[in-house]
Amino acid sequence: MDQLKRQAAARALEEVRDGMQLGLGTGSTAKHFVELLGERVAAGLKVVGVPTSEATRADAERCGVPLTTLDEIDRLDITVDGADEIDPELNLIKGGGGALLREKIVAAASDRMIVIADDTKWVPTLGKFPLPVEVIPFGLGATRRAIEKAFAECGVSGQMAVRKDKGGHVFVTDGGHWIVDAQLGRIVNPPGLAKALSAIPGVVEHGLFIGLASSAVLAGGEGIRVIERRKPKGDQE
Repeated sequence: MDQLKRQAAARALEEVRDGMQLGLGTGSTAKHFVELLGERVAAGLKVVGVPTSEATRADAERCGVPLTTLDEIDRLDITVDGADEIDPELNLIKGGGGALLREKIVAAASDRMIVIADDTKWVPTLGKFPLPVEVIPFGLGATRRAIEKAFAECGVSGQMAVRKDKGGHVFVTDGGHWIVDAQLGRIVNPPGLAKALSAIPGVVEHGLFIGLASSAVLAGGEGIRVIERRKPKGDQE
């Protein structure tokens, strides 16, 4: 599986050109991309990256990838990141690593987002992977009730739990927030649920990435597949 992730990362790296400004994702697959990018930088490639987490920042520094911030530049050429689930519309569930807020900010500031994954992440319908919802600790009970109401209105339901770290303590994101993971099973209307969650006071961000991924690079036993997001009918030539 690790080899498949590296193959997907290597294919995405083919899209990188000299002078590009890159968003650097978080997670095990994105880590392969950062390592391979570091090898290209050592060989003379001129790029600069914006990391989506402190973990990715540390990896990039270790691999010699020059870094900047979205305060210093206003646009990225490409973001390369992994995903926990990818559906045929290239809607995503992300946030298993806890970096969904920064990942979404960076993806939204990019001209293109390339998602890299092994092909087990490709699903007909999102929802088997728990949906992360990043919340402010203050008023958590009220926020959870509002989330439950949004779920009901969108035709989904499931158990919610505050994420814990390996030591059994509440997991705290890089931004100082908590994450509630929701076991929904099947999300019938990802765009509708994303809109409903975004409207809740106390919800900082959620792991539904709608309309952000431009392509997905999937590595499997039969090789690499590249899936491009379908354009809306009005945009087709």
